[in-house]
Amino acid sequence: MQEEGKVDHLERPSPLTDKERMMVQDSWAKVFETCDDVGVAILIRLFVNFPSAKQYFNQFKHIEETEELQRSNQLRKHAHRIMNAINTLVENLHDADEVASVLQTVGKAHALRHKVEPVYFKILSGVILEVLGEEFPKVVTPEVAAAWTKLLSIVYYRITVVYEEVGWNKVSTSTG
Repeated sequence: MQEEGKVDHLERPSPLTDKERMMVQDSWAKVFETCDDVGVAILIRLFVNFPSAKQYFNQFKHIEETEELQRSNQLRKHAHRIMNAINTLVENLHDADEVASVLQTVGKAHALRHKVEPVYFKILSGVILEVLGEEFPKVVTPEVAAAWTKLLSIVYYRITVVYEEVGWNKVSTSTG
């Protein structure tokens, strides 16, 4: 785990190859058919395995029961937003500027408005990979999972860059 209030300094991951991009997009097409249910499963797994992540969600941070979380309209709405953001990324993997724009928006909102520690993007990436592998084992083969791992490492890298650009260390240490 990283030190509270610090941003990881990562090596820039290499871009996806055309083959990796196609594998991500093809697998995502199958996942997106049930995106709301998958998004809910991802958030519930995040909150069960990393309960500290709930601190950022006033609407459902005090809900302890998994069944109650599954019924939460606020959780379902946030899951839908996450899945739509991933969909926008996946649909635009050929357009580096659009990907950068989406990640800039997400990063700024989570750093400045929501004050989410950047490590939660790394944690969420692991949860996404875990859930996709379990829910879609025929689609998310080891090779496809490797492409997703690379994409999510790119996402995490770019999010941390955004956090640095907005002065995350200053923001978190002055409010923490």
